[in-house]
Amino acid sequence: MIRVAKMSVNSRNIKHSASVIFFHGSGDTGPNVLEWVRFLLGRNMEFSHIKVIYPTAPLQKYTPLNGELSTVWFDRRSVNIAAQETKKSMSQCYEIVHQLIQEEVAQGIPLNRIIVGGFSMGGALALHTGYHLNTGLAGVFAHSSFLNRQSVVYESLETRPPNSVQLPELRMFHGERDTLVPIEWGQESFESLQKLGVTGTFKPLKNTLHELKKSSLIEIEQWILEKLPPLESDVQNKL
Repeated sequence: MIRVAKMSVNSRNIKHSASVIFFHGSGDTGPNVLEWVRFLLGRNMEFSHIKVIYPTAPLQKYTPLNGELSTVWFDRRSVNIAAQETKKSMSQCYEIVHQLIQEEVAQGIPLNRIIVGGFSMGGALALHTGYHLNTGLAGVFAHSSFLNRQSVVYESLETRPPNSVQLPELRMFHGERDTLVPIEWGQESFESLQKLGVTGTFKPLKNTLHELKKSSLIEIEQWILEKLPPLESDVQNKL
């Protein structure tokens, strides 16, 4: 079993009935994303009945940095939508995702009460998680992210059996001035997913580079509450 470092936010440490897993971008860490979110919102992204988990990727060689060690979810040949995915590296990060989700399931959280999301590379991992590994999740969000054109995610969706469970709803956000991951890559990924049955929205962000924004985080929070409302047991816990 791979040990995954993670931080979580759970209001008042009461029993949670839903979970959100927030994957960071390349070279970052879970604690850094938690602080970034806190800085933008002026508070934690926090819910009375939902645990928000910020895992940290393992340190590994990263080809776009000439093989230097970096905290990345997976290796890739280059940061380009036309590049091929590195299947061996992807399969290793799938083990981490499986472990994170199974830890929540073991605590009584069903798949349809789990949302995954992330920033940049973390958003790409969330897309793999929701549309290749666990299509029964409650939702997926991806900020400043894209999928490679020949992604295994598209292959999975193309070969889904008819009458399968409804795919998770998708929320994508992308800065119009993003020079690291051009908005066209995000838009193309969203449209490709739509053609394969994914429903959701893609929101361009004006005057935004490769970054999270307060406005998009607030929208993500509101959407999370819509997808993961409190259960009757959560209300009783408050009494």
